[in-house]
Amino acid sequence: MIDHQNTIVVIPARMASKRLPGKPMADINGTPMIVHVWRRAQEANVGHVLVAAAEAEIANAVRVAGGDAIVTDAKLASGSDRVAAALALRDQKQQYAHVVNIQGDLPTIDPLAVQRCLAGLTNPGVDISTIAAEITAGAERDNPNIVKAIAPLSSTREVAFARDFVRDLAPGTPPPWWHHIGIYAYHRAALERFVALPPSARERERSLEQMRALDNGMKIAVVRVDSVPLGVDTQADLERARNLLKDVA
Repeated sequence: MIDHQNTIVVIPARMASKRLPGKPMADINGTPMIVHVWRRAQEANVGHVLVAAAEAEIANAVRVAGGDAIVTDAKLASGSDRVAAALALRDQKQQYAHVVNIQGDLPTIDPLAVQRCLAGLTNPGVDISTIAAEITAGAERDNPNIVKAIAPLSSTREVAFARDFVRDLAPGTPPPWWHHIGIYAYHRAALERFVALPPSARERERSLEQMRALDNGMKIAVVRVDSVPLGVDTQADLERARNLLKDVA
């Protein structure tokens, strides 16, 4: 069991999105998107929730909603770096032993998926846990923007070690195929080691940060979940989110 008193959920967020600038503050039915993500994380009830903002505007919106937020250096290279920086600022006494990183553009994330991601850390030898849902549509299988987790999951196997993460499946790869969802749970020491490592060759080649962990011998557990949350990257995604969340606080 993971002690939730020793767990923190950190949501990194920045305004400088290339495809949808300012998206953490994008209005979804009267509420900024980052507040929706914060609320879903709260509903997961796995530990304290902290928004790690690159700009004060984001942090202030979360605080107005009753949440906790901290402003970090806007120049940090990645969400993982922002999570680690926020943790170093907020928890210098090392209270939190487990860290969950939830992307700030997942306003429809299922709180149960967050719980399952964290639970993946209970498996022996795991450094990092993440989640994936089965791909059932050919369009998803063939879309290079959808990252695939290569792991021996099945209808009867809920957790397996990641063997690889790819954008394009090799020709003839048989199902099941697994849509990787960018939520991670770390043992704190693993997070600190990960952000201290230089980017690996495969990470740079694929633009997939998790390859750095695999390329340095870190063990990633992939936990099967039932559905993929909507990631908001474009104006069309934002309109979908507004429709999906029209009856959600």
